[in-house]
Amino acid sequence: MEDSDNLRHRLREFVDAQVIPAEDALEDEARAEQARARLRAAAKEAGLWALPLPAEQGGAGLPLADYFELAEDEGRSDHGPEALGSASLLNARMLAAHADPGLRERILPGLVAGELHLAYAMTEPGVAGSDPHGLRTEAKQAQDGRWRIAGRKWFTSGAARAGMILVVARTETEDAAPRDSFSILAVPAEAAGFRIVRELDVLGAGGQYEIEFDQVTVPAAHLVGPRGGGLRLAGRRLALGRTLRALRWIGQAQRAVELLAARVRERRLGAETLADRQLMQGLVFEAELQVRGARLLTRQAASLVAADRPSTVEVSMAKVAAARALSTAADSAIQAYGAEGLTAASGLPRLLRTARAARILDGADELHISGGARRLLRQYATAGNQTGRADDLVDDTIRGSGE
Repeated sequence: MEDSDNLRHRLREFVDAQVIPAEDALEDEARAEQARARLRAAAKEAGLWALPLPAEQGGAGLPLADYFELAEDEGRSDHGPEALGSASLLNARMLAAHADPGLRERILPGLVAGELHLAYAMTEPGVAGSDPHGLRTEAKQAQDGRWRIAGRKWFTSGAARAGMILVVARTETEDAAPRDSFSILAVPAEAAGFRIVRELDVLGAGGQYEIEFDQVTVPAAHLVGPRGGGLRLAGRRLALGRTLRALRWIGQAQRAVELLAARVRERRLGAETLADRQLMQGLVFEAELQVRGARLLTRQAASLVAADRPSTVEVSMAKVAAARALSTAADSAIQAYGAEGLTAASGLPRLLRTARAARILDGADELHISGGARRLLRQYATAGNQTGRADDLVDDTIRGSGE
């Protein structure tokens, strides 16, 4: 087995030398697929492809705890996880553990190889992301066992190129307990009645879509996990997903700090550089302070998630801290660059866009703060006793879970 430090060094070098220079192409619809294919081939050749995915399906089978050590460097670019084949980790784990064996065997090899893209559809227009029980997409089962799905989703990442969509839909009647009312179904993109309604931009960047299910029919075997267990599966994947996002945001924050430090060292003002100015020194210190603090919180959360231990408060703190660190670091770097920092060529507007979206993605910061505070107050009231397992806390863990 390769030494972990060497593997991390090679991965970071790959992201910095190949993925980051390709970001413009990856965000250009006309060039994106060719760029993805080139990076996919390069990652496989370098032995860096699909590191945390199942070995029996073609991945490297790296344990989750070991992969967490790499996720920050992989995430130095928003495109790093996809370029290196780990972006499908959440879907691959869900399918490997909960899909019908036949469906699993048809999907997983192509998913791990990067030949099949899956989208995850939960968030809906007109429904607050903080209230998953309000989801209106429905799936009704006919006497022959087939499911008929009707509804609309949005902010579904990569739906336009997905071969299959995992959709969260209400499957139970209104008298069922809300947490037991939803299921997850796998819908082939070519299914009759499925369509892309429109592409949504996030602060000017595309890749998110509104989609519609107009009486789409799928076989009974396309139910993923137990009937009525959809929100529990969503809660489990969110603990991992939020932790990974936080690690990746810290990777981008570190990238911004490095750009900031390079700028203030190099930019001369007469006989001095910006690094000689106290205001600039303050920007560097504050950005570094937030990145280091967020890194420690996120590593703590990651260790709990990897061990399948209660982690809700820690994950919320990591998510909020990482979003703040990226925002501070990107904004400070732009300030040091001046007008040049406002241009796409600097790469900084891309980081700032991610930072602003990070305060909403995977649950708005306010949701994590209020939910985390309630748990902390309960823990302090009971002499520090732990709350229940993260995957049992369905109501709070799945709020704001759009991907």
